[in-house]
Amino acid sequence: MKKLNKLFIVLLAVILLVGCGKKTEEVKEDVLPKPEISEGQRGELGIDKNVNETTIDKYLGRDDAVYRDMRMLVDPAKYESIEGDSYLSGFVKGFEVVPLPYLVNVVGLPEVVGETYKGKTLFTQSTDKEGNTTYKANYKESLDILEYLFPKDKIIFLMCGGGGYAGMTKSLLVSQGWNADKIYNVGGYWYYDGANKVEVKTEKYGEVSYDFWKIPYHNIDFKTLHEVK
Repeated sequence: MKKLNKLFIVLLAVILLVGCGKKTEEVKEDVLPKPEISEGQRGELGIDKNVNETTIDKYLGRDDAVYRDMRMLVDPAKYESIEGDSYLSGFVKGFEVVPLPYLVNVVGLPEVVGETYKGKTLFTQSTDKEGNTTYKANYKESLDILEYLFPKDKIIFLMCGGGGYAGMTKSLLVSQGWNADKIYNVGGYWYYDGANKVEVKTEKYGEVSYDFWKIPYHNIDFKTLHEVK
């Protein structure tokens, strides 16, 4: 009987140790690395070295995070010229679309791409002779809208076509008081090949079409806003 009791205690200890080990491993997987900019051209866009197109699937579905794709449904810029897509042809499951060109004027696009949307924006970005960048709110509601779409108390994962719009969004948010360490530029959907791809571009009846109805989309109705004079 004593031998059985000892055996039971040993087995219980092993079970507890294994269980604790698994729990510790799960916690480690849940921990996000601190944002770290990539090297080279990807770094110029602000794409994260560790949390990007190849790893984002590990960080989807978090309760403490929001996921934003910064593309337009149809961008006037010619992204096909850099092997991209001017149409939002697909997205990563869990991401909601908030077009950057509605948030702030887009500057610095490659010359071959041309110009994007030039209409009304929540903010206007400008750079002085010394190279200092500032952002001016164009509407009384501009900051409220930004805080609603990008909650400050959440981790924010940003994505777009190639990584540029996501980087511009992070710059805007940080300039308005967001914590840079809670914002990740995941990079571009064009380079994503994970398991959570939602296809929007389809071929039906011999024609190419875009099922934009699949996309969780945030539009901004500028007619209802109050301009800052």
